Amino acid sequence: MPLNIDKRSVALAIPPLLRLAFRPLFLGGTLFSIIAISWWVYFWLNPFTWTPHGGAVWWHGHEMLFGFGAAIVVGFLLTAVQTWTGVIGVRGKPLAILALSWLLGRLLLAFGAGLPGSLIAIGDVTFLLLAVVAMAYPVIKARQWRNLMFVPMLLVLALLNVAGHWAVITEQPQLATQALHGTIMVFALIISIVGGRVIAAFTANTTGCQRARPIQWLDTVSITSIILMLIMAFIGFSNVPSALLLIISVIAALANGGRFLRWGIQHSGSDPLLWSLHLAYAFIPLGFLLIALHSVGLMDNLSAALHGITVGAIGGMILAMISRVTLGHTGRGLTPPRLISLAFICILLAAVVRIVLPAWLPQLSGWGIGTAGVLWVLAYGIYFYYYAPMLVSNRVDGGLG
Repeated sequence: MPLNIDKRSVALAIPPLLRLAFRPLFLGGTLFSIIAISWWVYFWLNPFTWTPHGGAVWWHGHEMLFGFGAAIVVGFLLTAVQTWTGVIGVRGKPLAILALSWLLGRLLLAFGAGLPGSLIAIGDVTFLLLAVVAMAYPVIKARQWRNLMFVPMLLVLALLNVAGHWAVITEQPQLATQALHGTIMVFALIISIVGGRVIAAFTANTTGCQRARPIQWLDTVSITSIILMLIMAFIGFSNVPSALLLIISVIAALANGGRFLRWGIQHSGSDPLLWSLHLAYAFIPLGFLLIALHSVGLMDNLSAALHGITVGAIGGMILAMISRVTLGHTGRGLTPPRLISLAFICILLAAVVRIVLPAWLPQLSGWGIGTAGVLWVLAYGIYFYYYAPMLVSNRVDGGLG
């Protein structure tokens, strides 16, 4: 719903693309993911000499987390915080600066291999630091301390990005990888918190089913276990006792799985904007279960386990959320384009293929990665085709966002 906190003449003077943070960051983030994954699949299946900053493998992991994932998370949070607080969010020229800082990071990582590593790091990390300020201002102004939690989360993302760049500059590849693994857990934490807030509520509001009341201890265990997984990821999964990794990952899987089963997935089958959220969240407990299997030697490929979270949970949840948010914040009803259901299916299949083939059919690993990449590009390509025009045009209901 449009807010009554704006002056219409001022808002309408701003180009639609720069009126709310979700517009440029959803547009740029999804297009970037299509380009980056297409390039990665081509490189993976047809190896050639290519040395981006940090190397090809690190570039892929870093850019899908800090290039794609961070753009969408920041776009979502800076849009939501305006609704939460009633304080006008970043827009106009400040939003343009924020979006350009994100783009600068992508260009530096892709084409700045000959530049000083410190310059690349500063250019890349600036986006998240600006996002921290933009998120903190309305929360503090409105004294809405409940939502302040997202400020340290963004700050932790920025610090992990700094750690990764420092590891690349000082030639510590293991630490660079551990920083990426820690970042995956931060995204899992954000999904767990946001999912706990909205999935059950969306399901109850849409279907009329009774919303299960949160169980405080279960929520606490879920969040705490993910924080512990974050710490172990940054230390290095191979550097912590396997028994400890097993215990914490099983607790994380059971706690997050228990929450997920209470949110009404059985009522969501007729609404793609609902079942896509539920099924994407299911990859959070599944991902932790796969890490548990890895800890006891039943799954050698840790990368496949982590891709259960990165492709299934992060990729799936982002696609489901931005499909819903874009409709709502452009004044449209929550009836998505028909082909968006195919997009949701493609991203979930991409996660399954990315897990199963490299983990248990290693002889097909290359084709598994390639197939998962093609499915990702198809999924986000469908979103971009239908939703890009919405992101660059006025609200259809005459609103100001």
